[in-house]
Amino acid sequence: MSEPVVALPTYEDLCRYIRRTLCEQDALDYEQTPFFQTPIFRRGRPWGVVFHVEGPRLLKTSAVWASNDERVVFYNSLGQRTREVQLQESPAASVGLGAA
Repeated sequence: MSEPVVALPTYEDLCRYIRRTLCEQDALDYEQTPFFQTPIFRRGRPWGVVFHVEGPRLLKTSAVWASNDERVVFYNSLGQRTREVQLQESPAASVGLGAA
């Protein structure tokens, strides 16, 4: 099975796509579901971001944006990989990762 390929040129586009996908995965309301982002660093350099949404009954699903690999991997609340998306176009690694 091949990975879907999407173009998300800005950090805002990336966040919107990830939030919508995470919410759809568990039928959560996009507007009401809390959305969190945590930058990941490797050897002091920006590497990616962990995103997660929190739903009722301690439900928590997540996605990891690996900026250098230009891909996003989605996980369910059990930590199982559910989907992987290749990015045709994505923001610069430093955008949204706490670097200038």
